[in-house]
Amino acid sequence: MAILYAAVWQAIFGVVEIISDPENDPARDRWAWRFAIQPILVVADLNEAPPVEAAGIFPQSLWRHSHIRLTEGQFDRAASLIEEAARETARAGIRRRG
Repeated sequence: MAILYAAVWQAIFGVVEIISDPENDPARDRWAWRFAIQPILVVADLNEAPPVEAAGIFPQSLWRHSHIRLTEGQFDRAASLIEEAARETARAGIRRRG
């Protein structure tokens, strides 16, 4: 499992399952490693996504890294925040359409 992070927004916005082995593309200078993911939960509007700091993850720890390892507590808090934000944006979408 992994948490998705939007760097420009400095927000966490998704919980995903990693569904493939990592693959390396040596022809790429940047982001050479990749793997397939399956979304489990995603916040529909990045402007409503929780700030990464709310999960106890500081943006400075993410700079220049494509990924970091979270503690179990950080992951659980991030997933909980994303679930809450996704629920709220879904409700707001229903209210706007109704």
